[in-house]
Amino acid sequence: MKKNTVYFLFSFISTLFLAACSSHNHADKMIFRYNECANINTLDPAFARDQRTIWPCRQLYNGLIQLDTALEMQPCIAKRWSISPDGLDYTFILRGDVYFHKNALFGTADSTRRVVASDFQYSFNRITDDDVVSPGAWIFADVESTKAVDDTTFVIHLKEPFSPFLSMLGMAYCSVVPREVVEHYGKDFRNHPCGTGPFQFQYWKEGVKLVLRKNPLYFERDDEGSPLPYLDAVAVTFIVDRQTVFLEFIKGNLDFMNSLDASYKDEILTLDGQLKDKYADRIDMVSTPFLNTEYLGFNMEDNGILRDQRLRQAINLGFDRRKMMRYLRNNVGAPGTGGFIPKGLPGYSDCGYEYDPLRAKQLLADVKKEHGPLPSLKLSTTSNYLDLCKYIQQQLGLLGLTIEVDVNPPAALSEHVAQGKCEWFRKSWVADYPDAENYLSLFYGPNRTPAGPNYTRFKNPRIDKIYKKMRSENNPERRVELYREMDSLVMQEAPVMVLYYDQILHFTHKNVHGLQSNAMNNLDLRFVKIL
Repeated sequence: MKKNTVYFLFSFISTLFLAACSSHNHADKMIFRYNECANINTLDPAFARDQRTIWPCRQLYNGLIQLDTALEMQPCIAKRWSISPDGLDYTFILRGDVYFHKNALFGTADSTRRVVASDFQYSFNRITDDDVVSPGAWIFADVESTKAVDDTTFVIHLKEPFSPFLSMLGMAYCSVVPREVVEHYGKDFRNHPCGTGPFQFQYWKEGVKLVLRKNPLYFERDDEGSPLPYLDAVAVTFIVDRQTVFLEFIKGNLDFMNSLDASYKDEILTLDGQLKDKYADRIDMVSTPFLNTEYLGFNMEDNGILRDQRLRQAINLGFDRRKMMRYLRNNVGAPGTGGFIPKGLPGYSDCGYEYDPLRAKQLLADVKKEHGPLPSLKLSTTSNYLDLCKYIQQQLGLLGLTIEVDVNPPAALSEHVAQGKCEWFRKSWVADYPDAENYLSLFYGPNRTPAGPNYTRFKNPRIDKIYKKMRSENNPERRVELYREMDSLVMQEAPVMVLYYDQILHFTHKNVHGLQSNAMNNLDLRFVKIL
């Protein structure tokens, strides 16, 4: 889009906003509307690997536990639990008032069935079934066995102690599903979902619209004893163009907008990341830390010049992250001057790199002295991060480095990284569960991609030893010490360059109340009211 067209477009936004009406088509119903730019491929929690799938699955399903706004573990279908002194046995006592959504496969169209412990045993075994090929199978790699002792007692036995295990059970993968419905539909369960969540499936035309309606059987209540959820329905559209999504939100056709795009960030935010005054009386913006580390990774198995640690350190020192955040991100997020563990998790430390061009030049001089003239380096990215990579290209060019920015489609880049075909690439890591171990697993040698998340193919025996030790450490203070030790060693080796620690921005209209989230960007609609 040409600059004058963009200017003309945004010159009408304030007028559109004033003229817009945020009323709903059904005046007597509360319908929460949001857009998903990436098409949803499935409503089966066994494949809930990304945010676009996790959000609707959170509305349709429940698990044993759930994470609150502070990422603390809270009861869900399990009303309480205990862990054996050796850290191997997890015993869950289930509620007796949780029912699956009504489904004809339980008998008649209005039939349902109570959730029992064997349902969790079935659901977890399904995740590890080779025929299902769930991307969440890794969660149960440390599980020796599961057992439904009776209808309300469920026991998980681990092969060895693993302290973060309980928090992993809060992931959408670990939702309970009914055998009758799953086995009837097989792979088509993806578009015939049946769970226990606050909303149940109503309608889905892929790429057009998804509608979920209130579950009248939902088991949770608010502090006053009133049934949840308050909303009557949730409607999800799939508009691809982000500028169009922004305009639909401004016009009141969407109740909620997540994060922001470069195409409209300067229209709605100041350079300091604050909501502009012209929207402050009509829009609420909530900003919270996001457990997402954005980074560039080096292929440590590549035989090129990037194998030299001094070059990787020079690149880390050679660009100004703070300037990048201010002018390219409107200070949304924090500059990545610490370790790989993001701010907000125990274990974060200032063990990273600040901008130091003089030190970078000294390291580059040492590299040139040993290897001669430095070759051009190829940085692989996607179009969404082209501006950041161009900035890094310019900054490193001032040090004498020639950087070629290679733009790829997201799916192609992911495949190339997994196969080790990129020497230098952009990547991000959003926490699967709220524990620093999840981030450090990217640098454990045996987790080498494509089987695991070690995309840089980094390997260091000393670091591997620390990682194995911290996995079984039950003392929280000692675990944090091990986190920081490992993170510091990783940053010295510099298999990655941390760009920034992300931040969540949620935009809603003033008539939307009760929306909850947390640092994992969970969308909790149980308490939402539209007044």
